[in-house]
Amino acid sequence: MELLVHGVGGTTPEKMLGDPRTCRVTGDSTAAVYRRTDDEKAEEHPERYRDEPVVEAYCWSNLTSGNGSRALWLILLPFMVVNLAHWMRAAGPHRGRAVRLHGLLVRLLALSLTVLLIAAVCEVALDLIAWQCAGTSGCTAEHTWLAFMGGQDGWWSLPGRRLALAAVLPIAGTLLLWWLSHRTWNAYESQPPLQRGIAEEDPAADGRPPLSLPGFWYGKRLVARLRAAHTAAGFLTVAAALTAATTRYDRRPGGSALLDVLGWALLVAIVAAAVCVVYVVCRRGRKESTPDDRLDRLAVRLLPGTALALTVLAAVHSAWSRPGWRAVGSLPGDETFGVLAVLQGALVVALALVGLRLHRVRELPRTALAGTAPAAVAMLGCALGAVLSGGVAQRVGDWLNGSGPDSRLPGPPTILTWQSSIIPVLLVLVLALVSWFAFRVWRTARGLTDDVAAGYPGTVPDASRSRRIAGAVARAGITDEAPWLVATIAVATLVLGGVAVVGTLLTHRAPGAAADGAPAFVDGFADTVQAMGSWLIGLGFLLFLTWGRRAYRDQSARRTVGILWDVGTFWPRAAHPFAPPCYAERAVPDLAWRMATWTDEQPDRRLVISGHSQGSVLAAAAVWQLDRDTRRQVALLTYGSPLERLYGRWFPAYFGPRQLSALDGDLEGWRNLWRLTDPIGGPVHPGAADRRGTGRDGVDRGPLLDPLAYGRTLELPLPEPILAHSDYQADPAFDEERDGLLDRLGAARSGPGTRSLPRSRHPARDTPERPVPDGADRPHPAEAPSDGAGPARRPVRRGRAGPPGRAG
Repeated sequence: MELLVHGVGGTTPEKMLGDPRTCRVTGDSTAAVYRRTDDEKAEEHPERYRDEPVVEAYCWSNLTSGNGSRALWLILLPFMVVNLAHWMRAAGPHRGRAVRLHGLLVRLLALSLTVLLIAAVCEVALDLIAWQCAGTSGCTAEHTWLAFMGGQDGWWSLPGRRLALAAVLPIAGTLLLWWLSHRTWNAYESQPPLQRGIAEEDPAADGRPPLSLPGFWYGKRLVARLRAAHTAAGFLTVAAALTAATTRYDRRPGGSALLDVLGWALLVAIVAAAVCVVYVVCRRGRKESTPDDRLDRLAVRLLPGTALALTVLAAVHSAWSRPGWRAVGSLPGDETFGVLAVLQGALVVALALVGLRLHRVRELPRTALAGTAPAAVAMLGCALGAVLSGGVAQRVGDWLNGSGPDSRLPGPPTILTWQSSIIPVLLVLVLALVSWFAFRVWRTARGLTDDVAAGYPGTVPDASRSRRIAGAVARAGITDEAPWLVATIAVATLVLGGVAVVGTLLTHRAPGAAADGAPAFVDGFADTVQAMGSWLIGLGFLLFLTWGRRAYRDQSARRTVGILWDVGTFWPRAAHPFAPPCYAERAVPDLAWRMATWTDEQPDRRLVISGHSQGSVLAAAAVWQLDRDTRRQVALLTYGSPLERLYGRWFPAYFGPRQLSALDGDLEGWRNLWRLTDPIGGPVHPGAADRRGTGRDGVDRGPLLDPLAYGRTLELPLPEPILAHSDYQADPAFDEERDGLLDRLGAARSGPGTRSLPRSRHPARDTPERPVPDGADRPHPAEAPSDGAGPARRPVRRGRAGPPGRAG
């Protein structure tokens, strides 16, 4: 059998199998295995499949871009990014204090993001709408839908009652996050993993990562516990906002002593519940050695229920009659956003120090940012959260703010205005970096142009054609510079965020007002960035909503959004329970079960799992879940694979050199195809030349020629396309390597003299390649010209279509 696994963006089983007539072998409408209709009963007619394998296609794209509710996942983007930071730790020991501290810091950052976004909803509903606008006669006159809250004698005229009513909005937001997490938890984290003798294998003994443990893709207990804690944190944020306003009024001379005592009792209970939330988050991380079906029912049920009860009590306490209470200025609690910004900055710095410590214990030269990648990515997640929360507050504040003098509002907290003002500065930096990288691409492509034709012996050089090929190579190589782009933006965000906090503390005014009296250039700059920041953050928020609406209504737009989730949600929800769900917790068990059950039926069966792009990562993770005997019946064929180039660099603790070498050792065969023009895929062992032996002396084959032909020929009168990351199956090397892997499996299972599948059905001439020189990651196109054979004509593939995936 050949089991195809597509990459991100998804594709249809008809395209994967090259046949419009397909049937579902096993699975459901979300993820399933398909065959051609003619192959449905292949097991009953083995004589028909002696010369070529049965082909199956595993389609998993609906896990991330299925129905319209996936559009709601856009609001979870900051949570997804901070969850990625958990898995990016340096390749230190599998266990230890530093590893536990790393997980603890990321979980606390994730908790702060939940509090930040719910606090932003409280700012909009409680402060801007119920407190400021409803308490100003001019604002309620312009926004008549708030008129029932205005006046001096109405039942809703008391600020406390307006706050209690407005609290419904952040409570509903918290319940929405809980519902999304609980719904996906039942569909993803609750999928039973394959348990076949791998529990007793120690991953630390032979270099295999924790991905081989039976409980790695089963995060039911942890996500349930974290979901309860984060839901409680959301409710407690609302309760704290209500109680802070009421206790501030009750402390005044002449206030009700009874209400003051009740308010302080509520505050003490809220603080105690918050301590319990932090304890639950900090107490324990993931358990991966065995699937853990138990649930912490005390925390899962009692914590959110208690927090919700305190929120209801706070709303009742707030709505109690307080004659003479009037809303003036801003609602108490604006300093919450500044405290959260300082806390997140401190946690990011601590995370960077822990990452450096882990990297020094076991240094890997290609580790992204020397172990500080988790801190950089976590900083970007916090920045996304700040932009989202600030964008909501700024847009609603501008919308409610009237034109008349009696309808002007104090507006959002000053810290949010400072944070929005740093966006133009950050965008200028990003544009400068993009311009620099564009210049690097142009310069590299110019240097490669003259040498491109050398990789195609016997051809007439064409300057235009060479420039296009060289440009594709140069653009693909820029992927390796991504870590420094991320690091620069993260450091700039941290520094500018610190400037925003200090500016708020020193001036207590918006940047434009704080610069009054300064030199004209400084004053003009402050006014400009404040105005541009307000518009940019509002525009970004509106674009966000527009794209979410389009993704809800349009399948193609939803599939594009799904590509983002394909890349970001491979990893389980270990830090943030409200992040989009991990599709691999469904896909990896699916693939492992399919391989194990098919090979178990007959001991002489052979299987090649063939993964393109992200599908190669799923294939590798599934193979790690198999027991040793089953692995000897399975071979791995990867192409356009980010296993080392992206996952090995950004997630070195799980896909580092030791782990990839151990995977090669566990399998009877593994071959990896790659191209210089591919911006995503690369070699598995970038520092070693491809020796193309028949033993275990090489995995990589490449770089393959792309395009397959340089110019026009009698056989190919039209220019061949530059395939880059797609259509690896069009290369003759694909069939040759697939058939070779099946041959090796047959020889290993049956010994010498056993009949095996023929080699490629296409001409025996190999695709010209350029060997990888020692120490080079992505070599110059002409460093090692081909062996003299002309480029092979693209074969006409019988019964096969394009690549398993459209994109990486």
